[in-house]
Amino acid sequence: MGPVSRWAVNHPKLGLLAWFVGVLAVGGLASGLGGSYNNSFSLPDTESSRAQQLLEQIPGAKDSFGAATAKVAWKSESGGVTSPAVAGAVTGTLTKISQVPGVSCVIGPYGPPLGSECPKSTNGQAPAQNAGNAEMSPTAAKAMAGLAPAGMSVDQKIGYATVTFRGTSSDVPAADALAVIDDVTELNAQPDITAGAGGYALEAAEHEPPSSEGIGVTVALIILLFTFGSLVGAFLPVISAVLSLAAGQGLVLITARFLDVATFAPTLAAMIGLGVGIDYSLFVINRYKQALDVGREPRAAALESVRTAGRAVVFAAITVIIALLGLFVLRIDFFQGLAVAAAATVIMMMIGATLLLPAVLSLLGRRAFAIRMPWARKSRQGGGGRGFARYGQWLERRYRVFGALAVIVLVVIALPAASLRLGFTDDGNKAEGKSARVAYDLLAEGFGPGINGPFVIAVETTQPGDNAAVAQLAGAVRTDPGVAAVVAMPLSPDSNVTAIQIVPTSAPQDEATMELLDRLREQVIVENTSSGSAQAFVGGTQAITSDFTKMMATALPVFLVVVIGLGFLALVVLFRSLLVPLTGAITSLLSLSAAMGLTVAVFQWGWLADVVGLTSTGPIMPFLPVMVFAILFGLSMDYQVFLVSRMQEEWGHTKDNRQAVRRGLAASGRVVAIAAAIMFSVFAAFILGADPTIKLFGLALATAVLFDAFIVRLVVVPSIMYAFGSANWWFPAWLEKLLPRVAVESDEDVAFEEAEIEDVPDEDIRV
Repeated sequence: MGPVSRWAVNHPKLGLLAWFVGVLAVGGLASGLGGSYNNSFSLPDTESSRAQQLLEQIPGAKDSFGAATAKVAWKSESGGVTSPAVAGAVTGTLTKISQVPGVSCVIGPYGPPLGSECPKSTNGQAPAQNAGNAEMSPTAAKAMAGLAPAGMSVDQKIGYATVTFRGTSSDVPAADALAVIDDVTELNAQPDITAGAGGYALEAAEHEPPSSEGIGVTVALIILLFTFGSLVGAFLPVISAVLSLAAGQGLVLITARFLDVATFAPTLAAMIGLGVGIDYSLFVINRYKQALDVGREPRAAALESVRTAGRAVVFAAITVIIALLGLFVLRIDFFQGLAVAAAATVIMMMIGATLLLPAVLSLLGRRAFAIRMPWARKSRQGGGGRGFARYGQWLERRYRVFGALAVIVLVVIALPAASLRLGFTDDGNKAEGKSARVAYDLLAEGFGPGINGPFVIAVETTQPGDNAAVAQLAGAVRTDPGVAAVVAMPLSPDSNVTAIQIVPTSAPQDEATMELLDRLREQVIVENTSSGSAQAFVGGTQAITSDFTKMMATALPVFLVVVIGLGFLALVVLFRSLLVPLTGAITSLLSLSAAMGLTVAVFQWGWLADVVGLTSTGPIMPFLPVMVFAILFGLSMDYQVFLVSRMQEEWGHTKDNRQAVRRGLAASGRVVAIAAAIMFSVFAAFILGADPTIKLFGLALATAVLFDAFIVRLVVVPSIMYAFGSANWWFPAWLEKLLPRVAVESDEDVAFEEAEIEDVPDEDIRV
């Protein structure tokens, strides 16, 4: 980007024109090639995937698996759901829902199905609801009542219906999903009726446009106002980031055309993009201001900025992109879509900071810091970095104590991570009052908690029509204390594949449910298929979660080696050192561990749940640790580059390690702290959102940045470098000859900077 950035500075109007033409091109491609978001999650070569493959062999099953459906549930306390008033009100609502353009069929418990595309053989009532209850336990009868397309609870206080949309869940228009939610919400206005609707098909309606970005941007603006003391200077990084984010969101939409991209990916990309975009622009503008303060002319200052901070931004962005694309080693489509979407957004942020922003700075000149704030002070040569120079000398005297203390604090915070339990969120994690949460709670109340997360066992018999083998397995499953109900589909004489549906006694996210899964796989199925008459595999959401955990245990070491290894090699090339890159890479694991520890304490244990607005606790999303590490590693390497590159520069001039660390802190400590504060505020703002997945990412990333920048980079890393002394910069001569030479800053860029940084006399230090 160096030649491009210099061209933008020298030809700012053409640079701006090129930028906007590029953005318009991305927007045009997004409108023409944009795909749709989906939460498709498949794992190759696992038991759950084998179960899915077998189940798809059942006639008509493949279409039913891909069908877009939603459940409507309602409750009446006084007269029950069979009362004429309730039945009439609900039937009216179901009729309105059947008239929504995207709805193909509505199956309710009060009469024939509604809609022109309903299967003719559909019967709304559960066959086992009233028949045979005397032979069942109350728990089994309760669960069986909830297994039909529509029905009522045993006590007739809760009813439910199934809404089927045309196409798959990802094809359901947001307007149609919202229309269903609105119709159900109106039903709540009826006396004595509580109703809700949930299901993957309604996800588009439940995802409200996020408003938390505005809070993060506002806090970032306040920080920038105090940093630059100028209204224009404060707005420039934000404007650059927001404009770049618009193009980045277009790239996310294009990515969804070719890869599976989760529904929360645009918000996650916005979170990452705003954080890195404002930071990258801050680094460029800060160096521009430093150049102006020591007497450079505006255009020369802009060129100086892109040669120094601009190169650092490119290197930093590359580390983030490498870390994100490292997710490809996991060979999971879900990660690949997220990785490409986030990486594309980071690329746009880098281009904005190194093309759009330099052109704007060249046009504005000194007006880039116009509209001065009352607290703004005139910069004076030799005054830069004085506070962090004092801090560097203070830490030098006590690095053993405070370095060790910082590590201990991070380790203590990380301790809850040992109790990490992985699992997917569901409608039970949504905010109270949300239609999906109401439906989830009503179904759990009326039919048992396991109705919201049943297992499915795919059975393949050796002999076609061997119902005896299926019955034996179903009977063995039924005796497990964790099973509420079992329904086995009979085999036709010429078929050898069928399904057994299992309703657990526990909720989907309870540990007891995962324990049941393990028993089914390791004991019940093994013992009842050992004769070779059949083979069986457990599928379902919880089965996928378990398989994902096992796959992660296998793939995670490879992922860590690839990401940390590539980051380490990049820093080796940049710093011509072995210890400095090793310190940077290893200490990033401290930040991740502490962030995950705090995340487990809040989201799994419920600490401070009221503070962050959690309505329920449960397991941590399975993909959170690797996604957070990929993002955090890239960001932590950014801070390592901006901080240590100045230390390396001083080492090259003085060969005095302690002075190099002090002056590196003095030169870059302040801007790293400001950048981290901005990124923390952007990430933390997303904790205030309603989406539990984004809330989870917001807390994990915000705390990761907080720990990494303020404890690891500004305390632990300098302390380690003080301890290692000149060994920090040792580099084998033979390796020096092999590696290419890359520098964040060229030698001719350094002269004007040396006057900015001064060591503070020891007598000026106050403890």
